[in-house]
Amino acid sequence: MSVIVRLPSQLRVVAGGAAEVPVEAATVREAIVAVETLHPGIAGRVLDDHGALRRFVNVFVADEDVRFLDGLDTVLEPGQTVSLVPAVAGG
Repeated sequence: MSVIVRLPSQLRVVAGGAAEVPVEAATVREAIVAVETLHPGIAGRVLDDHGALRRFVNVFVADEDVRFLDGLDTVLEPGQTVSLVPAVAGG
């Protein structure tokens, strides 16, 4: 099924400037892997060495944080948007 992965400006450099990448994926993990296939280097910035989501990256599906859903195994519906969002820190 086709979904859209939205990339923050920090990752657009790796994706040739693309803000959104359409991919075929059934889960969030599959979507990230599909973007990695098209634009190598994305997954290493989003996933750690164990394949888990890096703690400074937030992922949203339909405005819901995947950490409160099924994480990287969150099932996607056709046409949904997966947003990769860097965490903001500071004071």
